[in-house]
Amino acid sequence: MSMVWGWGWRLRCCGHHSAALAGVRSLTNGVLREGGGGGAAAGKIRISPIRSGLLTHSMSAFWWSQSRFLHSSQVTCCCSKTNSEAKYKDPFKLGSSDLKNLYEDIKKELIITTQELKDMCEYYFDGKGKALRPMLVVLMARACNAHHNNCREMHPAQRSIAVIAEMIHTASLVHDDVIDGSNSRRGKKTVNQIWGERKAVLAGDYILSAASVALAKIGNATVISVLSQVIEDLVRGEFLQLGSKENENERFAHYLEKTFKKTASLIANSCKAVSILGCPDPKVHEIAFQYGRNIGIAFQLIDDILDFTSCASQLGKPTAADLKLGLATGPVLFACQQFPELNAMIMRRFSLPGDVERAWQYVRQSDGVHQTTYLAQRYCNEAIQEISKLQPSPERDALIHLTEIVLTRDK
Repeated sequence: MSMVWGWGWRLRCCGHHSAALAGVRSLTNGVLREGGGGGAAAGKIRISPIRSGLLTHSMSAFWWSQSRFLHSSQVTCCCSKTNSEAKYKDPFKLGSSDLKNLYEDIKKELIITTQELKDMCEYYFDGKGKALRPMLVVLMARACNAHHNNCREMHPAQRSIAVIAEMIHTASLVHDDVIDGSNSRRGKKTVNQIWGERKAVLAGDYILSAASVALAKIGNATVISVLSQVIEDLVRGEFLQLGSKENENERFAHYLEKTFKKTASLIANSCKAVSILGCPDPKVHEIAFQYGRNIGIAFQLIDDILDFTSCASQLGKPTAADLKLGLATGPVLFACQQFPELNAMIMRRFSLPGDVERAWQYVRQSDGVHQTTYLAQRYCNEAIQEISKLQPSPERDALIHLTEIVLTRDK
């Protein structure tokens, strides 16, 4: 692969990144490859007898010794994405024609006679979101179609999956904001802040029900089963987030499982759904699922990093939000290797006065952000390996380029 993936990939080419990835792998070595098969077992994280999170004292020392090199290398390697942009098409431009009128089509699925409910349900469908999931879906659909019969045309049912994916995602945002008590999202007030929590829950439920009706209209039992798994994963992921592991060695596995269920499952299963509609080969379905799974986890890892590195105006929501909610994300879990006092804070969910501020400082002083970045790069590398199994096409190459966009985004 000639493409250079931001500063981390450059380090790997220089021989240092491989060693760092080995360190990350030791922390996550109990998390095995997730299957994309249907049914209740689909997408489950399977933990080996060697528990995730077994970083030894010597590995902690390794990361400490690497920190100066990482810090000094970041600036010189950030410019490395220019060559890749010249080689690969912009995913958003390539998928824009398929996503034209996306939000208008979503609103058509929301058949509502009550004006207040209509306003609430349509509130986030204002065209100001990233539309990452629909874009991924349409690119995957065309890439799989091109692989199967050398025809890049997208079927109407595949386009419907893009609509449904965005509806499910938005419904989950409405519910998340209620659970988290959030006041802002995408730079404006949340639904629950304007209309109240009870009505917000009902609005999220309605969007989800409308997505289910749209899914049923597709009429493919396998696709319905695949996307129904997403709903189960969202609920299970939320319950995982509400809990925590006392055993330090199990926390990272818990975190990655939660990340898959809350974020990556929708991407992975939506990609799989369009592959089923466009190609009969189960191997292609697995490729689509694994690509979506890996890039979905990477996306969330970067999101967790941005909570420590970006300002509120960039994110469209307050920073340190996860810590304030009592959540220990990747940067915090990695930082525990250098600052063991974080373990007690994690167990009490940063509830004592000063916990959030101290935890923030520990993460910023540690290699937690760097190590989480390496882990995201590892998942992106896995995504590239999977999608590269498909026949070459502009959409396949755009999906490769998308891994770089995920890694280098700042909001």
